[in-house]
Amino acid sequence: MSGSSVLKRLATLAVVLSAGGIAALATTRATPTWYQTLKKPWFDPPEWLFGPAWMTLYLLMAVAAFLVWKQGIGMPGVKLALAVFLVQLVLNALWSVFFFGLRSPLAGLVDIIVLWLAILATIILFLRISVPAGVLLLPYLGWVSFAAALNAAIHVLNRWEGSGRDGPHLSPAGLYPPATSSKIRNLGVIL
Repeated sequence: MSGSSVLKRLATLAVVLSAGGIAALATTRATPTWYQTLKKPWFDPPEWLFGPAWMTLYLLMAVAAFLVWKQGIGMPGVKLALAVFLVQLVLNALWSVFFFGLRSPLAGLVDIIVLWLAILATIILFLRISVPAGVLLLPYLGWVSFAAALNAAIHVLNRWEGSGRDGPHLSPAGLYPPATSSKIRNLGVIL
């Protein structure tokens, strides 16, 4: 294995895991407090499952991106495929910021829908360059499909809850934190 190959693997892993790190920071702070107060659907998995699932998916993403990158950045389609991959990675990290950091299931839902489309586009582009790379992302698409359903259910079950500091922090529209929502309502804007 060449030194260049090792550096590409490490760089790919670092980029992917940094997105996971951002997501973990937003998630860890809200999970023991705000998230516990939310009504959840019957299909909400146990909390212990999320960490191993995401770690596995991040590793699969890193391997998939490496398989595409190693084909050569000058090969047709590689730059676009990696650019779309980076877009979905940013959307992945932003979902945790929106859902947990801003405590907004609606903003998370909007993000995860766009994320799902970006993952699908990434899979299609990766398959054109490396079939194994595209196939490695299929579990990710499946998990994000499940996460989108869970996100949507949480939004629906909690959208009209109060906005106390210790409870769900959703405005009637579910998009803005309570303080922002009340300021907007005071300006006469109907959410």
